[in-house]
Amino acid sequence: MKYKVALIPGDGIGPELTETTLLVLDAVQKKLSLNLEFIELEAGDACFERTGTALPKETVDGIRQSHVCLKGPVGETAADVIVKLRLMFDLYANIRPIKSYPNAPSLKDDIDLVIVRENTEDLYKGFEFKIGDDAAVGLRVITRRGCERIARKAFEIAARRNMKNRVTAVHKANVMRVTCGLFAEVCREVAKEYPDIKFDEQYVDAASMRLIKEPQNFDVIVTTNMFGDIISDEAAQLVGGLGMAPGGNIGDRFAIFEPVHGSAPTRVGKHTANPCSMILASKMMMEWLGEKYDDQACVKAAEIIEAGIIMALRKKQVVPDLGGNLNTLEMGEAIRNEITQLQV
Repeated sequence: MKYKVALIPGDGIGPELTETTLLVLDAVQKKLSLNLEFIELEAGDACFERTGTALPKETVDGIRQSHVCLKGPVGETAADVIVKLRLMFDLYANIRPIKSYPNAPSLKDDIDLVIVRENTEDLYKGFEFKIGDDAAVGLRVITRRGCERIARKAFEIAARRNMKNRVTAVHKANVMRVTCGLFAEVCREVAKEYPDIKFDEQYVDAASMRLIKEPQNFDVIVTTNMFGDIISDEAAQLVGGLGMAPGGNIGDRFAIFEPVHGSAPTRVGKHTANPCSMILASKMMMEWLGEKYDDQACVKAAEIIEAGIIMALRKKQVVPDLGGNLNTLEMGEAIRNEITQLQV
């Protein structure tokens, strides 16, 4: 099957990461005879400066006509790009895997968890207004439907991972009794539908502490939009930083995959950025295509991408952030070479 992939290079280090990721995907395509057609589209700060809009209609149309989207980091216009796309395509689940890899500076070497973050509600709806000059109000929107589908997604992921078979709901219902109260209540209700999955709850401050104290004990964390945004960045630092952190914005019919970090404008042109974030995002993309279209070649592609990264890390064929002396593209070439040599 031929897959059309909407490709948004983004801003800052985004084009460097995109070029490097395409090297890896090209090797995987050749290895497995896949057929990926990349359709490059424009969005972000540079697009805004050139056209007056950060997310042109042509880009949205191009995404709609694709099977999936792979996106680089966007700068100051992120709220006008990825936040709008999440709402536009109803990408209600933000999936962020946190995993220890060889020779990446991890707090512990057995971290393997997934943060499942509600992606369309909460304070990030942007319903804010001022009351005179001295007060401002932000409305926190939490709906039963939003809670139900993100909770169910978390339990489905835990069942599919078949590791610790545990879902932890993170909230602050002792203070935000109505909004977090609804989230916690719905998570408990959904948990009853999955008797084989253990369920527990933690307040967000305690969970933030325990992520540092005992990250290896977590399996799947499900939480609200803003809490998920914060703790997923914290968790990324446990496994080598945001350069090791991919993310997926997933709905029932479409998905956008991206690094979770920003455009890092101070590093543009230095070619020192860790490309693993976007390469791992492409791995997530292939997993999603394999699941959605029941395509085992895509599932295999995801496995090969991760294997190539692991081999490059083990040989320390990496960028300075990971203790090596390669530049961004050279690390991509090292991963590509490892993939080329893999037996499948």
